[in-house]
Amino acid sequence: MSDTNSRKISELVKKDGNNTCADCGLPNPEWASYNIGIFICTTCAAWHRSLGSHISKVKSLRLDKWDDEQVQMIETVGNVKAKEKYEKHIPPCYRVPQAGDPPVLLEQWIRAKYERQEFIFVEKQTYICNSMEGTLMKKARAEKKYFPRKFVIADNTLKYYVKENAKEPKATVQLSELNVCLAPSKMNQDNGLQLSFMTDGSTRHIYVHHESSETIILWYAAIRNIKLNWLMVAYPNASAEELVPYLTTDFVIEGWLSKTGPNERDAYRRRWFILDDRKLMYHEGPLDAYPRGEIFLGYKDNNYNIKEGVPRGCKDHDFSFSLITPDRTYVMSAPTSDERMRWMAAIRTVLERPLRPQDNQ
Repeated sequence: MSDTNSRKISELVKKDGNNTCADCGLPNPEWASYNIGIFICTTCAAWHRSLGSHISKVKSLRLDKWDDEQVQMIETVGNVKAKEKYEKHIPPCYRVPQAGDPPVLLEQWIRAKYERQEFIFVEKQTYICNSMEGTLMKKARAEKKYFPRKFVIADNTLKYYVKENAKEPKATVQLSELNVCLAPSKMNQDNGLQLSFMTDGSTRHIYVHHESSETIILWYAAIRNIKLNWLMVAYPNASAEELVPYLTTDFVIEGWLSKTGPNERDAYRRRWFILDDRKLMYHEGPLDAYPRGEIFLGYKDNNYNIKEGVPRGCKDHDFSFSLITPDRTYVMSAPTSDERMRWMAAIRTVLERPLRPQDNQ
């Protein structure tokens, strides 16, 4: 009987809808939650276990034995029907994670679906609001320590205060100018956010975290929701789906590279680079408040190019490449050949994309 059930499970997981993870979309799931009735990948199975067996009961498709009742539940429900139930009311502002996204995003997506059932009961979506207030741990601008700061979202602005009872904010940021990235790995904080915005002609980064992963995703979703509301007013003819890509954007690529100064004989210096759409920034360290410099990446037909090697007369270093702009050639090097290939491919993709009006702005 167990062999028969194992064969049934093996056939069920091949059906359309079942052949990708019900939570992150990864192909060929190897696990299932038999009381919910879905097939899931190994990563999502670990998060399901953390929910507790009173919410999700997880089994391996290959290693565990299956009884008739469990197989029948999977057969009756399946991924498609489960999504219709647990994802019925996902607000446009909510970022649905994909395989490979930050763990905090995936964890809270799974908890929101099955533990809190936020997309079944809309009243549980507390991030669909026009204001928010709370305490986050903020990194000091000139040191590695984090301090509690009061953050307030109101009137399409984000403000933070050094003290709880302070009358004037330390900074006020228009939400329309704010980008928010989940940045747990480089912050060494599981629940870390990087807030970036323009001030006095330069990009400013603020790094915050909270001990609760639910709280940090609440802030992330609330900022996205308010930005979406603002964009729908600014662009009344656009649909919510068309505006969602402009709410927040992850960095295309970031990491250590070396670069020279503007003169041929300048030494190479190690810098932390971030490619943010058409803006290439370099910093002394990963958590700097301000970049040392910012390079606009235009369109290839306007004298922008990237190629391996260095210009004649310039000293070579490791795995070098040159970024050519109308104003200057930037000479950089990566620590490995693969890293150079990754950076050059990412930058070339940007250079080959024609400019939009907002890019020039």
